[in-house]
Amino acid sequence: MEPDILYEDNHLIVVNKAISDIVQGDKTGDESLDKKIKAFIKVRDNKPGNVYLGIPHRIDRPVSGAIIYTKTSKALSRVNESFRLGKAEKIYHAIVKEKPNPVSGRLENYIRKNEKQNKSYITSETATGAKLAKLEYKLIASSDNYHLLEVRLLTGRHHQIRLQLASIGCPIKGDLKYGFPRSNKNGGISLHARSISITHPTTGEILNIEAPYPGDDIFGVFA
Repeated sequence: MEPDILYEDNHLIVVNKAISDIVQGDKTGDESLDKKIKAFIKVRDNKPGNVYLGIPHRIDRPVSGAIIYTKTSKALSRVNESFRLGKAEKIYHAIVKEKPNPVSGRLENYIRKNEKQNKSYITSETATGAKLAKLEYKLIASSDNYHLLEVRLLTGRHHQIRLQLASIGCPIKGDLKYGFPRSNKNGGISLHARSISITHPTTGEILNIEAPYPGDDIFGVFA
């Protein structure tokens, strides 16, 4: 199947990841999004050899939205550097049941990943494996039952948006792992990588790419 391509040139391909997709292969053995894209490009462009695809960042499987892949190793190196230096801006939208108090703010926590549980926890600065996680959030819309938050990710820690919003009493809709009481019918959580802004690895142009909301989620209420 053709991926939902948001942007593509000779160096980058940005797609709108579906909730069911995994960014790269894992222990489930399910076909990963990078393999699907490689297969699509190989057929579309009639490529005789292997298709290269670099993975500079990741999105959790139950999360939808904009994900960047690179089509050359040089582009991968430069995009990796942009992420490392904090020059790439990633905006997420999250649906929560409880209205945050205050309605906007900055969250900074030291968090630690538990590999066996595939879950992160807030911990002390001196704990083994502790990493600083930072984000900014603000309330941008409300319905009768839910609230839409915009989150600007300042670090790229494991499950940090899910954990940090839960820590202020706002677990993301459908996220059983971090305290929401019910799952979503589509099996995902109501967290969407809404946009990404990054410097193009060869032209230096600033790319601002927005990913439409998934059609099978309550995000439609806020569209």
